[in-house]
Amino acid sequence: MGRIEEIMIKGLDIEMIIVNKYNLVLIAIMAKDFIKQDIRTEAEKALDMFYSLYKGKIGEYCDVCEFESFKKTLYNQIDEYFNRITLHNEKASIGDFGFFTEAIAKLRNGQE
Repeated sequence: MGRIEEIMIKGLDIEMIIVNKYNLVLIAIMAKDFIKQDIRTEAEKALDMFYSLYKGKIGEYCDVCEFESFKKTLYNQIDEYFNRITLHNEKASIGDFGFFTEAIAKLRNGQE
């Protein structure tokens, strides 16, 4: 990969980000309208987590199924990302009313 740090590909219906770190490559393909708030940071975080879990196996020949446990870690990161951007967008659409901002968001969502 040489000195490539990031590649962003934009097309008709998709966008792709390719991030290189630790000689690992993460490729994410997203819908064009997908919110990409700090997406590079999220990609690097995923590579950091993968590296910390499997650094002893990187470079060795091993079966891909040995990395199966990473699916749950990645799923949790994606879930946290969606929750964070959803909350951010709700606050932006509501406006900041200090203490009452979260209460207004809950009322809009039918929560008590």
